[in-house]
Amino acid sequence: MKDQSTKEVQKLDPQNLPSALSDIPGLIAGKKPAVFLDYDGCLSPIVKDPDAAVLTQEMRDTLQRLAKVCSVAVVSGRDRANVEKLVQLDNLYFAGSHGFDISGPGNMHTEPGGAKEALPALEEADKVLKEKLQDVEGAFVERKRYAIAVHYRNVAEAKVDRVKQVTEEVLQQYPQLKEGLGKKIIELKPNLNWHKGKAVLWLMEELGLNQPDVVPLYIGDDITDEDAFATLQGQGIGILVGEHDDKTAAEYRLEDVEDVQAFLETLTQTIKHQQQHN
Repeated sequence: MKDQSTKEVQKLDPQNLPSALSDIPGLIAGKKPAVFLDYDGCLSPIVKDPDAAVLTQEMRDTLQRLAKVCSVAVVSGRDRANVEKLVQLDNLYFAGSHGFDISGPGNMHTEPGGAKEALPALEEADKVLKEKLQDVEGAFVERKRYAIAVHYRNVAEAKVDRVKQVTEEVLQQYPQLKEGLGKKIIELKPNLNWHKGKAVLWLMEELGLNQPDVVPLYIGDDITDEDAFATLQGQGIGILVGEHDDKTAAEYRLEDVEDVQAFLETLTQTIKHQQQHN
């Protein structure tokens, strides 16, 4: 599967997308899927406290069943170790920090993308942000291995612009870093040509999934997932959960976490049915 970053990407209003639940056998067209999912907003509802975004046992069981019949990877902006701890399944692949840190079965652990060179800048920017935003009630500066997330979900509306301004000023001080946007989050990430879409391509190549009979599915809810939707357009299937503040490169939609679980359950049964008849 090739990186088609120069291709023209089609974007649509999320409201106009068909439901991914409407025809799952037709969606995968007899091919074997490889499933890639974001964590927050897809496997667990988005909550005010990131540590409270706990995976239900029902969703964990669903993922385990799916991983027995196809490759499954969680691709998250969270630290890889953090999302691994939340999911607690050893037959899945995990791409943390937007794909800069990847692990999986068979002692796989690699850090593609060259982010280590940005660690000193992240260390300094983290300290500056925490100092400058310490008096803004509700602001939360979360240091990850390869990113800093500035959360303003719990900040009073009148103070949000201050959080954004401070974050922008700090970004200007460190050219090694670039801005990433999410739902009520501004991220400072390594200023490198690497994102969730490239992580998916890397995993497809590494796992030998670049085959005509394999179709990658990517399920995500956030602006950061658009890189993966755009990367897979024409080569796989993007599924947006809910909606965000922009148009999307996804081709299908699911409403919420409950829809995601229903989709994964039906997908598992569809794959089993295909395997029995091949």
